[in-house]
This record gives sequence, structure tokens and C-alpha cells, in this order.
Amino acid sequence: MTTNKIMRAISQDVLGGPEVLKQVELERPEPGPGQLLVRVHAAGLNPTDWKHRGNALFLGTPPYVLGWDVSGVVEAVGTGVTLFKPGDEVFGMLPYPHGAGSHAEYVTGPARAFARKPAGIGHEQAGALPLAALTAWQALADTARVEAGQRVLIHAAAGGVGHLAVQIAKARGAYVIGTASAGKHGFLRELGTDEVVDYREVDFAEAVRDVDVVLDTVGEDEHRTRSRSLRTLRPGGLLVSILPFADAELYEEAERLGVRVELLLVEADHAGMKEIAALAEAGELRAHIAGSFPLADAAKAHELGETGRTAGKLVLTVG
Repeated sequence: MTTNKIMRAISQDVLGGPEVLKQVELERPEPGPGQLLVRVHAAGLNPTDWKHRGNALFLGTPPYVLGWDVSGVVEAVGTGVTLFKPGDEVFGMLPYPHGAGSHAEYVTGPARAFARKPAGIGHEQAGALPLAALTAWQALADTARVEAGQRVLIHAAAGGVGHLAVQIAKARGAYVIGTASAGKHGFLRELGTDEVVDYREVDFAEAVRDVDVVLDTVGEDEHRTRSRSLRTLRPGGLLVSILPFADAELYEEAERLGVRVELLLVEADHAGMKEIAALAEAGELRAHIAGSFPLADAAKAHELGETGRTAGKLVLTVG
């Protein structure tokens, strides 16, 4: 255990573009009751990071340290923790949305937000998984209860959540249809996607039918992706959106078509992390790392992420 009480972190004092992110020195946190202090080895980035960097969303106004994904080593445990001991390798998602802070050398979080890191993968791979994989797991396994033989449509299937959702759906025996630009079709077929639709050239709402579950990772954009997705569902089918806001019209249209809608906000989840760890250990779930950056280059990682052109996940490594 280190005795150094100062740590490096990526913080911001104002809302804005990637340039507002600065490497600073902060006091190292201490674990409270039921918490772990984790020495961070890798921390994934997600679209919610750059959205919170630029807008007063759930976290309000800065200063704050972003980051919900974390993989590292337990440095210390708080009162009452029985699941882990100092030296254990763990990975997990800090409680979303108010538990951010993993883009730093150390972070604290509830012990039950973590699981043991699978021995067969490194910290960079483990750090890329939690938020996106938990989102996909809670949407497909917990909410939709996807079963073998069902047809699942995944929007933005090459994205951070999408490419992990493809693997989770396939592991559960589903027939998977993914939407993506043409350049990402090969990547999706390598993941096992059964059918790929180029949303730029094909109207997916006309091309896809009799779907049991739609996983919406896009929301109600200028193409009305979410509401148009309702037409792809068979009677009684379910649309799960990870954009947890919708107006009454979406529910009214779903009722008219005889389908259902659920809006999901990902939760910290010890049981879910254990399921993800088991899939990763079995070789059935792996994050595609689109880019890896040292902690000091967090702004560059944000710039790349905001282009919207990456497949998979971006990761910060903490040496």
C-alpha cells in the first residue's frame, strides 16, 4: 500500500470542449464504510463522459472528475467490506450517474459495484467493459430476457454498447440484426452478427420485420430512429432504449401497434458484473479497443470519441 496522499486526476473547472480537461493533483480519497479504494490501472470512456464534460447534466456544474468505468487493484477497504481484500484485482462501474471519478490514479466506490477481474484478460480490456457491458446486459438479459431463437435488432451495433450487446445476444442464442454504416459491416460479421443493415442506404423500418426485441442506443434523432423502430417489432415485442427520456407520443404509438417500450438508465450491479466477468472468462465477450491513451491525454481521447466514427471503446491507462 502506498503512503502518498496525493494523486493525479483529470478534472475540469468549467463546461466546454476537450480543452477544458486538465491534469491536476488532488488529495487521494479514503474508503468509507462499505467502500473500496482502488488503484486505477485502466478506465474506459463512454459518450456520457463527453456529454457531461460539455453540459450540466446529472453532475451539474464543475469542478469534477469524470469516469465511471474502472479496472484496478484494491488498495484498501472500508469498514464492513467482506468481498474483497487489498491486492485483489477488480473491475466495475461506479454508481451512475453521481459516482463519477475513475479518470484518476485512485477512486473509491461501493464494494458491490465491483467484481473480480477475470484472470484471462488485462486491465485495459477489463476497464473497457463495465458501463457499456452492464447497459447491454441490463437491457437484453434483465429487461428483455432475451432467449434462444429470438430476433434482436441492435442499433449502432458497432458502437461501445452496441458491439457488446451483439455478443451478449449471441451468447444467449439470439438471431442478431445490427444497423451500422457500410464500413463497419465486416467488423460486425466477425462478432457474429447474423444480418447487417446499412442505415444510410436502406430504410431499416421497411427492411426488418418480426423482431422480438429492439435495443435502441440512438434515441429520437433527426431520422426518428426510436419511433420508427416500433414498426419492426412483432405484436408484443419490446423496444428497450438506453436514452431514458421520451415524450408521450412514443408510448401512444407503441400502444397503437401492440408493442412495449422500456427506458433504461444503467445501474451499478454486482450480480451483473459477475455475469459479465463469466462471459469474458469464457471468451464470449470482449471489448474492441478503438484507442488507448495515457491519463494525461484524456482530451485527445475525448476529441476522438466525439467524432462518432470509432468502433468499440476508448480507454485511459494509468501507469
